[in-house]
Amino acid sequence: MNTMENEKDFVSESQIKISDDVVATISGLAASEVDGVDSMAGNITNEIVGKLGIKNSSKGVKIAIEEDEVTVELFINIKYGFRIVDVTSQIQEKVKNAIENMTGLKVVAVNIHVVEIIV
Repeated sequence: MNTMENEKDFVSESQIKISDDVVATISGLAASEVDGVDSMAGNITNEIVGKLGIKNSSKGVKIAIEEDEVTVELFINIKYGFRIVDVTSQIQEKVKNAIENMTGLKVVAVNIHVVEIIV
């Protein structure tokens, strides 16, 4: 019985730290799955890395984690012919659900910046 109590104390005092990069990768992959998203927009470093053939799943994603709350900034390129409002609302829902289901963190905002329309 004493061993069981010690295990419970250990578990309740343990902490799990999830890296910003992990949350960014989850966000980027979830956003990329939405129909109408052409690609994630990145900075020049991400563009060079992409041309070298190195896959970066967190490209175009900025994460801010404070305690157990997450704010996500996504920079995306949308395919021509899709309604921007529909695509972005689907992205927000999918990213929020993916992060909350996989990490247990609460998503307070998913802000989307449409950088370009790809023809």
